[in-house]
Amino acid sequence: MGKYKGELLMTITALMWGSGFIGMAVGLEYWTVFQLMAFRFTLATVLLCLIFHQKLKLINRKVLWKGAILGTILFTAFAVQTYGLAYTTVSKNAFLTAINVLIVPVIAFVIYKRKFDRYEVTAALMAVVGIGFLSLTNDFTINIGDWLSILCAVLFAFDIFYTNVFVKDEDPLAITIVQFMTASVLGLVAVIVLGEVPTHIEAQGVYIIIYLAVFCTCVAYVCQNVGMQYANPTKSAIILSMESLFGTLFSVWILHEFLTGRMIFGCLLILVAVIIAEIKPNLKFVMTKQKV
Repeated sequence: MGKYKGELLMTITALMWGSGFIGMAVGLEYWTVFQLMAFRFTLATVLLCLIFHQKLKLINRKVLWKGAILGTILFTAFAVQTYGLAYTTVSKNAFLTAINVLIVPVIAFVIYKRKFDRYEVTAALMAVVGIGFLSLTNDFTINIGDWLSILCAVLFAFDIFYTNVFVKDEDPLAITIVQFMTASVLGLVAVIVLGEVPTHIEAQGVYIIIYLAVFCTCVAYVCQNVGMQYANPTKSAIILSMESLFGTLFSVWILHEFLTGRMIFGCLLILVAVIIAEIKPNLKFVMTKQKV
């Protein structure tokens, strides 16, 4: 069992994140976008501080500004994603968000001038075709919800990119605490400024907030952080990319969303593209080994 500990924890993370799409979609029936974000991250921040209180002493000036940057990006990404859910289906939102791993190499090229390899190009082209099958209507247009989902993928790509850069020098959990804290403050400010302070709260809405904060945020991130200590990085990335598949399965099962054959084909293309983008180091290693 210990041998597969990392893989199991990564699977739990992907499962929790996949179910989070349903939680946010249902949550919009009880909360505004900013209320959902504010209360989710505020509760998650409190829980993280209680569970990992020993990490609070590691928060210094560098951790604060790095965590603040990540928190701002994360809050914006989740807000855009949640707005997107109001105009598109959970299944589309889940798979369009998954293309963030294909955007990371683009960011690396723009910032560090790192060249693309053939696996990234192949994956990107496959993802574009998949997006077409998944999102284009009969008159070849994409609705606003799908565009917001794609923008969300771009923002999550920046979050992934800068998280990988920042955690090399700082404690990951300390940065995560500041990241969540920043997102919660931004959410609360937005709620107050927009006059969205709730005057009536329904029990079902509270349950949604608790689920998103406890399972889709705290449990998911803790399982990810701990699991990465045991799991192979490439396997971890592939398992985490299954978040979009879980999101779609939950949407069909719980929300009874209908998927056409064309949409299923588009989902499969995007999923394969994400996997190709993630396993390319192993593919290169195998090819090099065969040549030797």
